[in-house]
Amino acid sequence: MPTLVLGPLLRYVGETEAVIWVETGGPCEVEVLGTREPTFQVGGHHFALVCCRGLARGTWHEYEVRLDGERVWPINDGFPASAFHTYPKEGELQVAFGSCRVAAPHEPPYSLRKDEDERGREIDALHTVAQRMRNEPRERWPDVLLMIGDQVYADEVSPGTRSFLEARRVMSEPPGECVLDFEEYTRLYGESWGDPTIRWLLSTVSTAMIFDDHDVHDDWNISQAWLDEMRAHEWWNEHILGALASYWVYQHLGNLEPGHHADDELLRSVKQAEDGLPILERFARAADRSASGTHWSYCRDLGRTRLVVIDSRAGRVLEEGRRSMLDDDEWDWFAEHVAGDFDHVLVATSLPWLLGPGMHYAEAWSEAVAGGAWGAALAPLGERVRQAVDLEHWAAFQESFARLTELLRSVGAGERGPAPASVVVLSGDVHHAYLSEVAFRRDAGVRSHVFQAVCSPYRNPLEKRERQIIRLGMSRPFEFVTRALAASAGVDEPAVRWRMVGDGPWFDNQVATLSIDGRRIEFGLEKAVPVDTTSARLEKVLDHRLA
Repeated sequence: MPTLVLGPLLRYVGETEAVIWVETGGPCEVEVLGTREPTFQVGGHHFALVCCRGLARGTWHEYEVRLDGERVWPINDGFPASAFHTYPKEGELQVAFGSCRVAAPHEPPYSLRKDEDERGREIDALHTVAQRMRNEPRERWPDVLLMIGDQVYADEVSPGTRSFLEARRVMSEPPGECVLDFEEYTRLYGESWGDPTIRWLLSTVSTAMIFDDHDVHDDWNISQAWLDEMRAHEWWNEHILGALASYWVYQHLGNLEPGHHADDELLRSVKQAEDGLPILERFARAADRSASGTHWSYCRDLGRTRLVVIDSRAGRVLEEGRRSMLDDDEWDWFAEHVAGDFDHVLVATSLPWLLGPGMHYAEAWSEAVAGGAWGAALAPLGERVRQAVDLEHWAAFQESFARLTELLRSVGAGERGPAPASVVVLSGDVHHAYLSEVAFRRDAGVRSHVFQAVCSPYRNPLEKRERQIIRLGMSRPFEFVTRALAASAGVDEPAVRWRMVGDGPWFDNQVATLSIDGRRIEFGLEKAVPVDTTSARLEKVLDHRLA
């Protein structure tokens, strides 16, 4: 009898459709809500993407999973039945978001603070959310869970994965404790999503995902110099194929609406193949070698709210003098999908658009100097600083920063459809959380409320020294110095001003939630406060109305 290896993951939910993803222990037919779908094979692993259509609008749907007719989900684990609510929804829409989640046991030393043990990662915020949900009415559950990067850490593996790697290859040879190929990536996803509490959470809350650097490698695509160095390593060329092929299977497929699946030639080819891994590796090789032609970005409509999720890693243009977060085709796609009549526009990009002002100027300075603003002799200095301090956010791509700012201005000014009540940029990556309110010039015509909301990590908190560095980077003296440095390198002043709301930044493991009701939207931030060495409770640290 086939087994359910991983999942079910509830990925997409619409008015009459839902998409459920599973990994099984062998070839079989998967059935959910009366829809049957055969598995396909990639790298000896078996997957199915079940697109359920014809569902009743605006109501709850409980579901179970059958493999070749035998029920394998739910299991008798004490959690409520897996269920989702189709759109439209009465009452508030809850969109939870965050990033950066390592897989580790919920026991000492892994549940301790980093300052107590270097292996400590405290208690997972998503684990804490799920434990609270099991005792709540399902009407209070999040509708969407947005995972904005670092769903797995290819270069920071758990003890279990490390043992698996040691059994496969010589760990003293590159890439050492970094995963190498598709098979090793399957271990990462299995550990990250296989915990019983997380497994139930992902079965009942619709998820939207996008990668960041650690899904592939720390500092992935920070610069052309970095990429050239990595490509010189023989192991990297195998690693990037495994990273992108596994991302396509485990994360990307479920991001898309069912209509996209029917027209997806790559998916069709993989399904028809005896094993689709060679096909996906050819696709991954082409995607890695060209910034254009591969779209990892996508959008979803959550009732009257438009969510646009942007790939700000894989599609970068890195050539000095032409650096861009997105290629031209992706910019056009982005502009097209933020246009329309919406109550709210949410733009998810793993990397923050707005940092603390001091860090903004530091990143802009590093890009300018690396590009020759202080002369060719000092360009290597800018590159060394960029890589040493991870200066890789939108501010380190100044042309793209200005282009994104103008695009958001045009949306907020009602130039691409009626002005929404809010335009909110959602980000992660930085291992702290904050909410910044944005002010455009008075003559910019912006009528929407515009914010940058950042939440990180779900589970990978900073130690005390690292937190002190972040606070220094957000200080006025640091801003004074870096602003002067940026000006000396010819960097333009940004076309917006922004201020942090509340007494942030906030650290610890945490989760943010947008509560949306018509044209009203509120931001809430909760941190996981340890109760003991194996559990935590959620504590609200900020609650702020955006519109």
